[in-house]
Amino acid sequence: MSHRGKMSDALKYEIAKELGVAETVKRDGGWGNVSSRDCGNIVTKAIEIAERSVRS
Repeated sequence: MSHRGKMSDALKYEIAKELGVAETVKRDGGWGNVSSRDCGNIVTKAIEIAERSVRS
């Protein structure tokens, strides 16, 4: 199984900070209490970043 498409924890946390949910991750010690909407927003943002890096 390839991990090529796996998002790093560092990238997830950076995006979470940008979207204002990093405090939840930090306070609770993980991603379990981050809403599915926020997780979806993190994935959407990561895709945007990946698309920009491919185009440049």
